[in-house]
Amino acid sequence: MHLMLMGGLLGSDARLAEREDGWQIIGDPTEGALVVAAAKTGLRKADLEQDHPRLAEIPFDSGRKMMTTFYEIDDTIYSYTKGAPDLLVARCTKIAKGSGFESLTPDVREQLLDINSKLASSGERVLALAVRQWQRVPGNPQPENVETEMTFIGYFSMIDPARPEVKDAVETSRHAGIRTVMITGDHRDTAVAIASELGIWQEGDHALIGEQLQKMDEEELKQAVTYTKVFARVSPEDKLRIVKALKSYDHVVAMTGDGVNDAPALKRADIGVAMGITGTEVTKEASDMVLMDDNYATIVSAVQEGRTIYSNIRKSIHYLLSCNIGEIITIFTAILFGMGSPLTAIQILWLNLVTDGLPALALGVDPPENGVMDQRPRKANEGVLSGSIGINILWQGTLIGLLALGIYWLALSWGRTLPEAHTMAFTTMALLQLVHSFNARSMNLSLFKIGLGTNRSLIYAFLASASLQAAVIFIPFLRGFFDTALLRPSDWAVVIGFSLCIFVVVEIVKQVRAVLAR
Repeated sequence: MHLMLMGGLLGSDARLAEREDGWQIIGDPTEGALVVAAAKTGLRKADLEQDHPRLAEIPFDSGRKMMTTFYEIDDTIYSYTKGAPDLLVARCTKIAKGSGFESLTPDVREQLLDINSKLASSGERVLALAVRQWQRVPGNPQPENVETEMTFIGYFSMIDPARPEVKDAVETSRHAGIRTVMITGDHRDTAVAIASELGIWQEGDHALIGEQLQKMDEEELKQAVTYTKVFARVSPEDKLRIVKALKSYDHVVAMTGDGVNDAPALKRADIGVAMGITGTEVTKEASDMVLMDDNYATIVSAVQEGRTIYSNIRKSIHYLLSCNIGEIITIFTAILFGMGSPLTAIQILWLNLVTDGLPALALGVDPPENGVMDQRPRKANEGVLSGSIGINILWQGTLIGLLALGIYWLALSWGRTLPEAHTMAFTTMALLQLVHSFNARSMNLSLFKIGLGTNRSLIYAFLASASLQAAVIFIPFLRGFFDTALLRPSDWAVVIGFSLCIFVVVEIVKQVRAVLAR
């Protein structure tokens, strides 16, 4: 046990640092686990390396999946090699037993691999440790000369449980049309066990290892990525090929990674996501997004936030364009029929700055709609006016324009003065736009399902804009500035009634669409 812990400690680059709030692992978390295990028995890395400085090393390589370090202990040179069990056991010729060594027979080798497979199948990450004695450190040590004829010492088995929220995040992603694939350097059984626990892999799904991938040509790999859920024991080259294969289907590919070797795949992906805690500076530079908590669930939250932002942009555009079309139709139609302009220049400017501006800003912070993560992903080249939004803008804008124009015509036919007619049309247009801001919160869902109070910013914007609109009518010096006039109670009743029509009509259309969609 002492040899095992000391070998794992000396063969790791991670270290422990004492902070005010406790001990912190500096370096790779897997190596950090070995350092922590040794520290709990009293073996300190700094003390050991002070007495036994590292003489040479062969760094970890994702191709051979192991690393080797050289130390002199009790006048004897030792090389400690740790790495993937299935690869390292194959390079061992002896096994440590008791205080001595025995030949590693094929039967014993098979038993060791079975143990590794059982541990991996339970979701544990397994590292093997081997040792070899030397008379002196080889000059320019190479893996093919050093990592062979070793003595197997034992296994380190550890578990890094997924965070509780990850499984729910994977399920949410699936409903959102996002396919989650696990690509890892771990043993296949370990990867499948973890993927199964998280809901990524189910019985009957496919899992491939790097050795199988390397035998495939590009066309075969393109077929494989459509049905494979887990890729294990992969190299950086394999990751890059997988990303290219997925992108060949015009998928938007997001790739996560933390090591230097992940940088090419991160760069190649549409969205490279680096780990902010365990990730190297190289991966952070190569990525488009950095997770400060190294949590997959954060990616899903970012997707939801992105969908909400995009939806809110469409809502604001929908609202502004339909209101502007309404103003254009009102003015153009009235002038075309010789009725004069229903709105003065200052009134048009007021509508665009006040009654349009505040609600549009409030729509930009609208909370996520129910079911936003149940929608299918949109195409990358899809415009903001795609789908039925363009039709909605046209017919709703036309309705706003005709309602305001109708008020203006009624005012003139009732013998109202021109300032009164202008005020009625001006106020109706303002209230139509303010009421319509609630329609714009969803193209399909009724406001009663969304909830009137779920966007308080919009309520405040409505009240503020309505108050300002009332001010330019009831405050004398503002009346002169905006060419408005006091209205009769009966005129106010008509104005408010016409203003509510846009809400009633849009709600009816939404209900009809809902019935037809069933």
